[in-house]
Amino acid sequence: MFDIIIIGAGFAGSVLAERFATQQNKSVLLIERRQHIGGNCYDERDENGILIHKYGPHLFHTDDENVWKYLSKFTDWDVYHHHVQAMIDGQIVPIPFNLNTLHKLFPPPLADKLEAALLNRYDYNTKVPILKLKQSTDNDLRYLADYVYEKIFLHYTEKQWNLSPENIEGAVTARVPIFVGRDNRYFNDRFQAVPSKGYTEIFKKLLSNKNIKLMLNTKFSDVMRVDGDKIYFLDQVFNGLVIYTGQLDDLFNEKFGSLPYRSVDMKFETLNVENYQQAATVNYPNNYDFTRITEFKKIHPINSPKTTILKEYPQDYQRGHNTPYYPIFTEENKNRYDQYAAEVAKIKNLIAVGRLAEYRYYDMDDIVKRALEVFEEISKQNFNV
Repeated sequence: MFDIIIIGAGFAGSVLAERFATQQNKSVLLIERRQHIGGNCYDERDENGILIHKYGPHLFHTDDENVWKYLSKFTDWDVYHHHVQAMIDGQIVPIPFNLNTLHKLFPPPLADKLEAALLNRYDYNTKVPILKLKQSTDNDLRYLADYVYEKIFLHYTEKQWNLSPENIEGAVTARVPIFVGRDNRYFNDRFQAVPSKGYTEIFKKLLSNKNIKLMLNTKFSDVMRVDGDKIYFLDQVFNGLVIYTGQLDDLFNEKFGSLPYRSVDMKFETLNVENYQQAATVNYPNNYDFTRITEFKKIHPINSPKTTILKEYPQDYQRGHNTPYYPIFTEENKNRYDQYAAEVAKIKNLIAVGRLAEYRYYDMDDIVKRALEVFEEISKQNFNV
């Protein structure tokens, strides 16, 4: 009945479904365990008409023109430059920590001295990972690094990951740099925007093809199973292509143990004020159980006497009880993932794609690019589906 079965209706699965359906006229079954499409990018309007991101703020940004052009076929965009602030020592300051932040938090003579030290060592408009700056032999830079590490980085990271920064892979800690410049935008990419009608509308258009059949509220294990090097669909061997975007340990019944994730308890609040905070997102590195507050009217403006905010409380992932958001990158977990990846490689018609399936962190543009690349790779291999 189907040429291809895809598990998961997030960006990875939906982009691949669209490509096979429209470019190769393949029949695709898309299976999604939730009751909606869009994965963690799913958004909807609340009772006040405010467009909220149900799984935390998603801000699209990319330097990849091909990704931008591809998604632009499915949405119009509203230009949006994300600004994030942080509560540090009772002050609201811009982050990533930059030269403007420096001059807000330090007395003028000291701020000038520290700025001079940064510019003497690093080029203007460059980013320096905080753990790298802590290794500096310059006393002034090391003083600054220790301050930023303590006030902005350490406690936020401990809350977010329940690990010390030194025990987390460098690719994660590098996402929180010091920016040697005065650009207060959180991202510096060429293309920055949010979809005019929201992310869910993108997914509806991606999947609006007669060749794509959607099965919601269905787990992989409800209709499929892996047995040795074969995949069964409704108890029949399925020889077509299977693209899996879920958790690999689920696929193989945790035979090598579970792959740990961090989750987040999302607490939405409606407030009887027009505006709550200065920026769309304000981080709280210290003294609070939550890590940040997002106000959605500042992402998708709307006239309303009320506003909706989201407080995020990091927590451990518990299978079946909450959502796996962030793979925890340690050497032990990587080795366990590699065992599962080796099992995938034994099944000739199975491909694992996506944040969960590849146990790595992808931004939205990264996963769209990855899905487009996977489609091209499969097309070149001329997989017989």
